[in-house]
Amino acid sequence: MDQLASFIWLVYNIYFYVILIYVLMSWVPAVRESFVGELLGKIAEPYLQIFRRFIPAIGGVLDISPIVALIALRFIAQGLIAVLDVFIR
Repeated sequence: MDQLASFIWLVYNIYFYVILIYVLMSWVPAVRESFVGELLGKIAEPYLQIFRRFIPAIGGVLDISPIVALIALRFIAQGLIAVLDVFIR
């Protein structure tokens, strides 16, 4: 169980940083248009789009959906570990 939980946290941390870097790259549009920016966009954007549908940008400028998406991602990881803990033990 510990190895599975460690793997879930590893995947969570990797995806957390992918989203974080992708969001920070929005401050520098030239970086987002690079190969790395496009790759991160293909990985992060499908998950972020779920939240952008329901959470509009504040004033058309400030997008808080990535914050909500990262919080939800944390709850998903914790919930998955809790469910696995119940079924495996």
